[in-house]
Amino acid sequence: MVNQKSLCIVLFAISTIAILACLVINFEAWIVYAVAIFGIPLWILSLGLLTMAKPKPEDAEERVKEPFTGY
Repeated sequence: MVNQKSLCIVLFAISTIAILACLVINFEAWIVYAVAIFGIPLWILSLGLLTMAKPKPEDAEERVKEPFTGY
């Protein structure tokens, strides 16, 4: 889990820098398209994985049995 969190932090930082660079610097169109196609979804995915809800200690066993409750 620690490796996944550190990977998500690195991917989040890289995609944030790429998105901000495309907003500030006048790159070629294909670079901006590449960042839009790959950078923005990667930013959303890594942010979602970083902020994913952690189970309470008393609910941890229940989440192992049924990880998705459907709400």
